[in-house]
Amino acid sequence: MFHIQVLTFNAVQENTYVLFNENKDCILIDPGCYDREEEEELRKFIDHHELHPRLLLNTHCHLDHVFGNRWVAETYGLTLHLHPDEKPLLDMAPASGLMFNLPFDNYAGELIFLKQGDRVTLGEDELTVIEAPGHSPGSICFYCEKQQFLIGGDVVFENSIGRTDLPGGSLETLLDNIRKKILTLPEAVVIYPGHGPSTTVGKEKQFNPFLQ
Repeated sequence: MFHIQVLTFNAVQENTYVLFNENKDCILIDPGCYDREEEEELRKFIDHHELHPRLLLNTHCHLDHVFGNRWVAETYGLTLHLHPDEKPLLDMAPASGLMFNLPFDNYAGELIFLKQGDRVTLGEDELTVIEAPGHSPGSICFYCEKQQFLIGGDVVFENSIGRTDLPGGSLETLLDNIRKKILTLPEAVVIYPGHGPSTTVGKEKQFNPFLQ
């Protein structure tokens, strides 16, 4: 069974997720820790719970979601998993950081690519990859059917959706993917977004003004 911890990091309050099981193995998703203090906060959580990081995943590679990739990878010996269409965004992340006066050391190791329907496993627990581009070219979500939750990145938020005015964004594509791939999940599914509080599929179907 997955246990879910959210840690909120960096200037734009990005949600970093730690998914861990009874064996104390864990998955790190979108590590947004920017400075030493935030890195230590993540390390202390891992150490306090005596966790063993096994996987490093990105839902997408906008700046705020990749700050901590290199530190996590080097600290715990992990290889980054992402959608292949996100590699150009990952490559240009340091230049984007300089534009916002947020310089950082980018991940430069090997990559493992994920696509629609791939399964990410941690012991007996499993996440299914759902491709949902529109906010970015290769945005993916991680769906746990057994426990009815979705790690959704910046695809859909409580009463909102991801912005589409960044390079590779498309409002039409994003809305189409949300309606066909997210809103078709059971209404009880909890959505853990890249920013802000969690919500549910049912709540967003009923109240999200962008999806009416």
